[in-house]
Amino acid sequence: MSDDRDKIDWDHVGKWVGKSGTKALWKPYGLPDVLNPRRSFFADVPPMPAWNVPEKLFVTAAITGAFFNKQANPNQPITPAEIRAAAAECIDAGASGVHIHVRDQRGLNALDPKLFREVIEPLRSQYPEAVIDGCLVAVSDDEDAAMEPMMRSGLLDGLPVNPTAICCGDNMLFKAPHVVIEKTRRTLNAGLVPQIAVYTDGDIDNARRYLVDTLLIPRPCSWLILPALPGCAPMHSPEGMADGLLRMVRLIREVDPQGIIAVCAAGRASTYLATMAILMGLHVRVGMEDTIWKWPHREDILESSAAHFRAVRDIARLLGREVMTPAEYRHLLASKGGARKSDLVSAPA
Repeated sequence: MSDDRDKIDWDHVGKWVGKSGTKALWKPYGLPDVLNPRRSFFADVPPMPAWNVPEKLFVTAAITGAFFNKQANPNQPITPAEIRAAAAECIDAGASGVHIHVRDQRGLNALDPKLFREVIEPLRSQYPEAVIDGCLVAVSDDEDAAMEPMMRSGLLDGLPVNPTAICCGDNMLFKAPHVVIEKTRRTLNAGLVPQIAVYTDGDIDNARRYLVDTLLIPRPCSWLILPALPGCAPMHSPEGMADGLLRMVRLIREVDPQGIIAVCAAGRASTYLATMAILMGLHVRVGMEDTIWKWPHREDILESSAAHFRAVRDIARLLGREVMTPAEYRHLLASKGGARKSDLVSAPA
């Protein structure tokens, strides 16, 4: 079998080398500049315009979540004391905000006001400037009854609403339309910022149908993309990650062109996904809620949410972006986060 070099007509190449040698054609029309990076002599248009990437981003830390236990990662915080200490470490490291779940004595996610107070009240006392949001998912009558008082407790600044129906891992997570709509109404009326958390393309359209085009949440909204976990938007390769994130961001922009979009460093995609989000000018959530791994291609596990935050903070700095302070993050949410400052949303009669 002949190789590719045999397909070149060397005689023809030789003929032209003999006529003109191996000189390149070069006519510098902008001398004394060969390539001026800031202007052209032919048009008053920058040859290489600066990208429209905000210099500041918020990086929040999700401390424990509902998914992983100490068998998955021995460093996973489970008890109120562990969760509180991990959150304090993230705030001390400079996180723009923290996202809180609490676990019951079995280590399972719980909507328990006592446990939330045990975690958050000392944080509020020690860090009055901190931005703290929490996950309030009711799976029993008692938790359902506790949801609205928790919203009005003053412990939280915001919370996610999930317009989703997925099998995440070996679990079904389904939020019926009336659940999504009513939870959002209560969130707004409590003065909290609803963060539209989307796991798949379909979630984005559910949000459009029930929350955004209905004007229940005024644009611009606050969005959270949480892909890459089993049952969520799949990201099993660099190409799948890039294509999936670009597609989800594009779909959100069609619904909410000026929306605030944060991306979770989730699943195997982990820190690589956060890095791509930073490159795209988006915001980021890191931490042990969404992944156990440092990197997609290795088995190294996270030591702590604070260590994950510091790594992503340093990546952002290397890419020319700076992490917002809690005060800057709070100002962004107040100005563009979709929270109503007046006019309660009425419940049905």
